[in-house]
Amino acid sequence: MAARERLALFTAALWWGSLSAVGFWVVPLLFAHLPSPALAGGTAARLFSAQTWVAVGCALVLLLATRDASASMARPLQGLVIAGLLLALLVEFGVAPRIVARENLRVWHSVGSAMYLLQWVCAGLALWRLAGAKE
Repeated sequence: MAARERLALFTAALWWGSLSAVGFWVVPLLFAHLPSPALAGGTAARLFSAQTWVAVGCALVLLLATRDASASMARPLQGLVIAGLLLALLVEFGVAPRIVARENLRVWHSVGSAMYLLQWVCAGLALWRLAGAKE
């Protein structure tokens, strides 16, 4: 496996793993152990914002690392990466401000959660494709 392929695989693993850790482990623990939902929510918002920038960095590295890959692998992979990147940015700049403003909270929280889950699926599928690229 070439260095560029290893970098792409490592980056996809970092993206998917960080989404998994923050969304399915750390944030639920915040709500379980911090003294108030308001405190947990504010901390979770900062973590999700930081996760957005991890996603942006990983997506850019993946796009650069796979730009010379075969068309049969690069196009579907890059489509997943771009979709995940757009989802991350939409949550950060479109959904999160509405949640923080407590504007129609139930709806926007559901939309944000669904978009986060879809980003997780995109990152996971990208990782899956990269891990199986040499098979």
